[in-house]
Amino acid sequence: MKRNQLTVLAISALGVGLCLGIAALYIGVNLLAYWRAPLGPSLDLPTRTSTVPAVFPAGTATPQPTRTPFPTSNIPVTGTATPFQTYCGGPPVMNLLAVGSDVRGDNYTYGLADAIRIVRVDFITPRITILEFPRDLYVQIPGIADHYGITHGKINQAYLYGQPGFGYYDGPGGGPGLLARTLELNFGMRVDHYGVVNMQTFVRIVDAVGGIDVVLDRYVNGNAPDSDPPKKELIFTAGYHHLNGKQALILARLRPHGGFERAENQNLVLCALRDKLLSASVVTRIPDLIKSFENSVLTDLSPEQISQLACLAPHLSGDNLVFAHFPEELFTGTRVDDPVLGYTYILEVDFNVLRDYVTEFEAGVWPSLPILPAPSLPPGEDASSFCP
Repeated sequence: MKRNQLTVLAISALGVGLCLGIAALYIGVNLLAYWRAPLGPSLDLPTRTSTVPAVFPAGTATPQPTRTPFPTSNIPVTGTATPFQTYCGGPPVMNLLAVGSDVRGDNYTYGLADAIRIVRVDFITPRITILEFPRDLYVQIPGIADHYGITHGKINQAYLYGQPGFGYYDGPGGGPGLLARTLELNFGMRVDHYGVVNMQTFVRIVDAVGGIDVVLDRYVNGNAPDSDPPKKELIFTAGYHHLNGKQALILARLRPHGGFERAENQNLVLCALRDKLLSASVVTRIPDLIKSFENSVLTDLSPEQISQLACLAPHLSGDNLVFAHFPEELFTGTRVDDPVLGYTYILEVDFNVLRDYVTEFEAGVWPSLPILPAPSLPPGEDASSFCP
């Protein structure tokens, strides 16, 4: 073969190799972009400030007994020091806004926040702490005063007003975005990301793991006093229950004695779901389960972040997953005249006290121990199978 032919072949091979390299680089960059891109609208929260509402909503500023906060000023927030190594390549700490929407279908256009939780994920310890915000808190809602003059409402309304179906809010993040801004404005609670699950998706998740096991330390009857005949599906006796998705949703929504009982029921259900997800039969399937529900959950997490959370699951145990709530004695039920709901029930509380708790929660120093009491189990049942 002549030299000039060899030269042409070499140049051609080099050109093909260069083209393949550019194509591989292009594909790699795009895959990496997809891997790190949020799956839903981002929160885009502004730079954090310490702004406190100048005027608390009517009925929410009743003085409460003073409380000595945990001294967090000299304790570094968990994970902020760079020398620590994190599990699964995650950030030191991630605060997730978890919302249970009362919409029954797959639509995330409307709906109130039926359950509001902040999930603090510590990738250093590792540890997960879940804090409940009562949905009947009456708060200042930012960013929608130009729409019908609304400045205040229940905290679950903040999520509703931010939804695209309502059209009250023009900012980023939709319902989760407005709810996140409301939490920070009123309580100083800063979140990094969000995840929203509607009722239908929750039922499918519980069924996908084969149901959950709960032990009730009390009789729960969700029927109205004048129900005749009472609906059997609304009655849960004290003791052990294996629940499918529909039954778990019913228990999580019952509140015959008020919102705090519902929060307790929700925590039991979530804790039981935690136990099932960490069981040997399910834990290896978590990545596939997350992938199968990827398009059924509204979230701004990226595939990379979802992978990090799934990776963290096997490192968790009952001792490092804690459900927390504000002390019930801080709250008093009352009513206010809301421009949308009319004369409606709310919880009255000193917001400054809640801010103290939030500061400690964000610092990872409260709560320090699991606070759900161990239920009395039937004879022969293993306590390690249930929530602490």
